[in-house]
Amino acid sequence: MSGLQSNHDQFQALATAAKTNEEPFVMLNLLKFKKEGGREAYLRYIKESGPFVAGVGAKVLYFGKANELLNGTETWDIVMLVQYPSRKAFLQMANNPDYLKVHKYRAEALERAVLYATDPATYKDILKG
Repeated sequence: MSGLQSNHDQFQALATAAKTNEEPFVMLNLLKFKKEGGREAYLRYIKESGPFVAGVGAKVLYFGKANELLNGTETWDIVMLVQYPSRKAFLQMANNPDYLKVHKYRAEALERAVLYATDPATYKDILKG
C-alpha cells in the first residue's frame, strides 16, 4: 500500500460536505520526503502548484520543519497548514486538469503523507464529541 493512497470514503465525505458547507477550513499536511530527490521534487511542486492554490483563494498559514518528536513513532519532514476558503474551492483545485499535471511532482517527492481537513472548534465542541 502506498503512503500516498487516498482515503476514498473520506474524500467522498468531503465532496458531500462541499455541497452545503461553504466555510473556510484548514488542511493539515504531514509530509515525509523520499530519500532520493524528494526535497527537490517537492520544491518544484510548491513552485508549480502555487498559482493553483492562490487561484482558488487558498493560502499557506504555516510551513515548518518537523524536529523533536515528543509523542508517537511516525516521523515527518514538513508540517504545513493551508487555509482554503471552502471545501468546494479545494475540490475545484484538486480536479483542475492543469493542477493534476503538476501534482505528479508531489507524488515523486513524497514517501508518505497525511492530509486532514480540519474545521475550527471550541473547547465546548471538542467536549461534546
